[in-house]
Amino acid sequence: MKGLLEHVGVEPGRLHFSWISSAEATKFVDVANTVAKEVKALGPARYFIKKRAEVA
Repeated sequence: MKGLLEHVGVEPGRLHFSWISSAEATKFVDVANTVAKEVKALGPARYFIKKRAEVA
C-alpha cells in the first residue's frame, strides 16, 4: 500500500499502520501523537498543494 501511495504522490512518512485494540487507549494516544509529530515535521504535502490558476 505504501508503494502505491508513493507512486501517486503521497510521501511514505504520511502513512502509518498500527494494530491497536479497543482496550489500549494509552497506546492509541501514544501512536496518534507520534504520527501527528512526524507528519507535522514533514510539512505540507507537496503533491496536493493547489496552485493558483494563471490568467492569460
